[in-house]
Amino acid sequence: MHAGQLTVSAETVRELVDDQFPQWRGRPVRAVGSQGTVNALFRIGEEFLARFPLEPRDVGSAWRWLESEARAARALLGRTRFPTPKPVALGEPGAGYPLPWSVQTWLPGTVATDEDPGESVGFAHDLADFIRGVRAIDTDGRAFSGTGRGGDLRSHDEWMQTCFERSEQILDVPRLRRIWAALRVLPRSAGDVMTHGDLIPGNVLVSRGRLAGVLDVGGMGPADPALDLVAAWHLLEGGPRQVLRDDLACGDLEWERGQAWAFEQSMGAVWYYVQSNPAMSLMGQRTLRRIMADTSFS
Repeated sequence: MHAGQLTVSAETVRELVDDQFPQWRGRPVRAVGSQGTVNALFRIGEEFLARFPLEPRDVGSAWRWLESEARAARALLGRTRFPTPKPVALGEPGAGYPLPWSVQTWLPGTVATDEDPGESVGFAHDLADFIRGVRAIDTDGRAFSGTGRGGDLRSHDEWMQTCFERSEQILDVPRLRRIWAALRVLPRSAGDVMTHGDLIPGNVLVSRGRLAGVLDVGGMGPADPALDLVAAWHLLEGGPRQVLRDDLACGDLEWERGQAWAFEQSMGAVWYYVQSNPAMSLMGQRTLRRIMADTSFS
């Protein structure tokens, strides 16, 4: 999925676990199929999940990122009524794998890409409850870091231009350009709140149409309050989407900025993963269809 992407085998994971965490030597190691784009995933027994970064980077920055993820995950534990992973350990490079890696608790449930909760009103209520819980966590005076989604929409113009150019054979680019032209200038008045930052189907666990847990919580941090509203278009159809909006009491501007963040994320996913991760590309296409059907900007 990425240039120079690292590869990790079950044999490598077995060697790393046995060498660095001998207390787990008796636990089976097996790969976990995932539509994620950042880590290779492996179960360690029934209790733990090991996560191995796929993109090459220097060891120092990798350590800092994994430590930041663990702090965010600990800060979220118990702050909502929904399970989230608990950090367990950090592993060192070795056995031919060049970066540090992490271990966290395994959460049961089915990812929303496999059990679609889009028509579930109960799931929409749950999702609103989770977003409220995350927003209630104190930012401790921190503000958006200035990278990625969650700050100024217009700072993504260059990336969006790339996305439009790469999507001409896949999407209705002239119409999508018009939508972005309207979305990018939406003003913002609310201050930063804590956000999960990536509420896409692959990071959401579902059981019987209800929210069973939330994954990939290491990016939680202060950002535009509208950022977690991407879930409205990534995960919900029209009726439940309105339930989410009503539960969160979203005004027009906040709601439209949520559309904008979902739009930006989806435009990148469609073309970038069209060959390497078709499920992610299809997710982006579905989200764009929902936005186009639900927006007055087109």
